[in-house]
Formats: sequence, structure tokens, C-alpha cells
Amino acid sequence: MLEEMRIRALGVIDDAVVELSPGFTAVTGETGAGKTMVVTSLGLLLGGRADAALVRIGAKAAVVEGRLTVDARSAAAVRAEEAGAELDDGVLLISRTLSAEGRSRAHVGGRSVPVGLLGELADDLVAVHGQTDQQGLLRPARQRQALDRYAGAAVAGPLEKYAGAYRRLRAVSAELEELTTRARERAQEADLLRFGLEEVAAAEPRPGEDEELAAEAERLGHAEALASAAAVAHAALAGNPEDPEGVDAATLVAGAHRAVEAVRSHDQALAGLADRIGEVGILLSDVAGDLAGYADNLDADPIRLAAVEERRAALSQLTRKYGETIADVLAWAEQGAARLAELDGDDDRIGELTAEHDALRAELGELAQTLTDARTEAAGRFAEAVTAELASLAMPHARVTFAIRQTETEGDGIEVGGRPVAFGPHGADEVELLLAPHPGAPPRPIAKGASGVSCPG
Repeated sequence: MLEEMRIRALGVIDDAVVELSPGFTAVTGETGAGKTMVVTSLGLLLGGRADAALVRIGAKAAVVEGRLTVDARSAAAVRAEEAGAELDDGVLLISRTLSAEGRSRAHVGGRSVPVGLLGELADDLVAVHGQTDQQGLLRPARQRQALDRYAGAAVAGPLEKYAGAYRRLRAVSAELEELTTRARERAQEADLLRFGLEEVAAAEPRPGEDEELAAEAERLGHAEALASAAAVAHAALAGNPEDPEGVDAATLVAGAHRAVEAVRSHDQALAGLADRIGEVGILLSDVAGDLAGYADNLDADPIRLAAVEERRAALSQLTRKYGETIADVLAWAEQGAARLAELDGDDDRIGELTAEHDALRAELGELAQTLTDARTEAAGRFAEAVTAELASLAMPHARVTFAIRQTETEGDGIEVGGRPVAFGPHGADEVELLLAPHPGAPPRPIAKGASGVSCPG
């Protein structure tokens, strides 16, 4: 159902919103008020021909937007979702834009689509009534829908199962096509992943190794300066044996401690200071010892430095290709291994999908046969009921029948009744309503044998 339609810059309409409600809605107004533009807007939403002359003078483009409520299981909803449209709680948004230069664009459910899709959706969404405008009943699709509604549960149940299997078959077919048509690209991707994973595995990087090596290279590259600084600091704190006359911090602190220690018993405050000076002396002694150990253990080994730089160069080869840090490289390797396993499993996946594809086609064939049988049974009753009604319309000799047939195909069909036939989202049947207006007249499609048709869709 069309709930609302907004029209902007179309003909005499600058900006208007048409709100519709269930039941009958009449659009009235004096000549030039824009009644025709409302109907024209509806035609544009339904995929009608666009004319740049419809754009309001001075405007760059005309826009028509419609909000419709649809059944999620309806043919229109299924077709819209197949095109990538999104439904929001059963609401479908449709828009048509017509530029002043004549370009036309269509959007369904937030997705740009060909204008032709609007025409496909229109068959299930809207019917226009009139001596010449009403064409809904003349379409075979409408005739099939009318027959299915008349058949009731006998068709509705199998049709729902058929629609689910049909959607799954389309998804399986699409995945199979991707796997088979992109086989070369996927093989190339797999080769590149294997090369990269082998390169990472050969280097055997460890988490954080690049940072550790950078720190070690910095230390080894400045070993002499570091050793000299440690020696000078040690001499300043603990003294230099080669300079017995030199003054060091430890000797000065020891002298200060002796001076206050001798009189600490006379004042508690001074005793506290003496303790703190003693702590400073101990700390100086510890730091001096650590400096001596640091200088002794510092290795200015050029061979080790060369080995570190060589290892860093090997790791940099990885970070240039697979990530900024070794952690990033390892993360890439983990993801690459998972992707490679997926690509290597394509053959198995193709086998699984092929088996499912064949099973779905067989299931669709059985369901299509069930639909054909149910439609054939209902067609006889429906035709009799309609024929009886024609008598009250002063057509006592007219007869209505249904032609239900399938089209054989050598392509990608399904087997129904032992024959490969074409199929679609509603089964394999082509349903056509035939009319014989008088005795002796051959039944003909109502599109050719009837005139003045006006029937609700």
C-alpha cells in the first residue's frame, strides 16, 4: 500500500506531500491545481517514461519519493531485496529523480537501481484503473496471481516452500559462480599468501623482538661513550685509585656523617639528620657499585653489533611488506593463514555447493509439479465460477478457461513431469486466461479477445 508520496519541483508543484490511508482517496481541485502532476508522479514511481519538460522552471531536478508498506514475503519485497534494497519494518522507500537535462535516476530501499526495476515492482504494488490505463489483468503474472489466490492453501503452502528453496538456489548459484569464475584470481591470492607466510616463518620473528634489537643496537653503537661516562661517575662517587689526592662524594658524605654522629646524643633533631646522611652514604655506595658493574659488563663487541644490525635488516624486510611492527607482521601472518585455509578449501566448498545446487533443483522440480497440479485443479473451478458470472453481464455464451503450460529448455532448468523446463520465483507454470466470447469462437488470451477491461489488481 502506498502510504505517502512527496513531490518536489514537478510541473506546477513546488513541494507537496500526498498522504494516503486505507480505503478510497480522492484528489480534487480546480484546473491547474496539479491533479495531473500527482498522477504523473505516481507514474514516475512506477517506472514510467521521464520527460525533462516536467521539471519545474528554474529547478535543477524534480524528485518524487514514495513510502509503501509491503509484505516481506511478497514478490515485490523479494525482488527489491534481490536488488540490494533494505526494508524497514515492512516499509519500502522508492524515489525517482529527473534532472532538467533529462537524466533519470531511481532508488529503492536506499540502493541505486535501474529504472526498469520500478516497472517490475509496479506489477505487484499498484494497479491503475481505467478504460485504457488498466492493464493489470492482461498480464500473465496478474492472471497467475489471481489463480493462486483462488486456489488458497493448496498453492500457498507449496509456493512458500518453493520460494524459500528458489532464494537459496540463487544464493548457492551466485557463490558457485564466484568460486568458479574467480578461480584464477583466488589462485594468485593463495600463491602470494603462501610466499608471505613462508617468508615470515623463515625469519621466525618474536613478539617485541624489533624493539629489543633497536635498544641493543643503540647500546652497542655507543658502548665506549657509555663506559667512559660510567667510569667518570664512579670516580666522582667512590674515588679514583690512581688519584689518591682526589675528592669524591663518598668521602665527603662520610666526613659529614662522622661530624654529626659524634654529637647526635645532644639533640634529637640532629640525630635524625645523622641517620639521613648515613642513608645517603649507603645509597652512594650502592650506586657506585652498580656503576662499576655496569662498566665491567658493558660489551663493546663489533661482531655482536653487526649481528644485531643484520637481524634488524631481516626484520625490516618483513615490516616493509606486512606491517609497521613485528606485532603487526605476526597478526598479518595469523590472518593470512586463515585466509589461505579458506582458499585451499575452495575445491571442497565447490563440491558441497554443487551437491546442494543439484538437490535444490530436484526439490524445486517436485515443488513445481505440486504447484502445477494444484493450479490445474483450481483453474477448472475458477473458470467455471467466472463463466457463471459472465451470464449476468449479458454474455451467456462466453466461456473462460485457463491455459497452464511450461516452456521446455535445454539450459539451466528444472525437471517437471520428466522434462527440463524453465522456472522462476513462482514455479515453472505459464498461466494465461483465455476467453471464448461466443459459441464456435476459439479461446483467445483476454489481452487479444477482450476490450474495455477494468478490473482491480
